Amino acid sequence: MAKKRITKVYTKTGDDGETSLVGGKRVSKASKRVDSYGDVDELNSVLGISRAKTNEFELNDIIRFIQNDLFIMGGDLATPNDSEFNVPRVTSKMAGTLEELIDKFLSEVGDLKEFILPAGNEGGAYLHLARTVCRRAERKVAHLSKSEDINKNVLIYLNRLSDLLFVLARVDNKRSGFDEISVDFGK
Repeated sequence: MAKKRITKVYTKTGDDGETSLVGGKRVSKASKRVDSYGDVDELNSVLGISRAKTNEFELNDIIRFIQNDLFIMGGDLATPNDSEFNVPRVTSKMAGTLEELIDKFLSEVGDLKEFILPAGNEGGAYLHLARTVCRRAERKVAHLSKSEDINKNVLIYLNRLSDLLFVLARVDNKRSGFDEISVDFGK
């Protein structure tokens, strides 16, 4: 009988406020790099809630696909570009796939002629929340890119992803019969 390998969840190596990047380099948990991939991780979790709340199987599959991409992105951000470790990286093709999805679903919901409130059914509302978390992650990665060399495809992907999440929120809401609420600038 083979022995089971038991892996502990806690390592105690981060008790001093530092963590390891891929390759072993120790950095502060408050570093721009850790902050960036932490926001990507949060985005992935919000998308997990979005999947649980949507009744649209097609959207659920797309969100799962995006979650996998975000896991790759987290590893990309946790691995400095000059690392000797070969990890999967975000590619331009990945952002291209998002553009194809935006075009496909935009034809279903149509172009916006006015601003709408981020609302809707549960799935749509959580997709709007995911969009805002995505924008924050994008800002953090942009800030990181000013001080460290990162994969430029990460920023491109996050920019496209926030657009896609907005469109998917509209799709989820439309398919569930929720009418978009236009911003009332007259008040």
